[in-house]
Amino acid sequence: MPDSATPSSSASHSSLATASAAALAGRIFLSAIFILSGVSKLSAPAMTIGYINAVGLPFPTLALALAVLVELAGGVALIAGYRTRIVAAGLALFSVLTAGIFHGALADQNQFIHFFKNIAMAGGLLQIVAYGAGRFSFDARRQ
Repeated sequence: MPDSATPSSSASHSSLATASAAALAGRIFLSAIFILSGVSKLSAPAMTIGYINAVGLPFPTLALALAVLVELAGGVALIAGYRTRIVAAGLALFSVLTAGIFHGALADQNQFIHFFKNIAMAGGLLQIVAYGAGRFSFDARRQ
């Protein structure tokens, strides 16, 4: 009879399956905002270029293209679990930079909320940097 302090093989397998499913769901949930944001930028590029111009960034058209690339490619790679730690680190940095550049007017409640949303997203992404993608990922298949 197994010792009660030692998890059984099936309990351990169930726990691993739950953790793997949670990691996949977390990656999907975090990716959704990046993918939707990238698509929205593509659907209204003039508005986005105007917003980038308004905050004083140089080369707003290039900034738009880079943002769309980061959001779409990063979001898809994160869902797939491809080079997940590097992608998550890049998206975390992108989130912190965009928080400071575009949502730094913290006296405005809307900007305050967007700023801390980006910071919270960066926190979730750093969890992925620390713990990886989980079993349901391309990274796990490459090992």
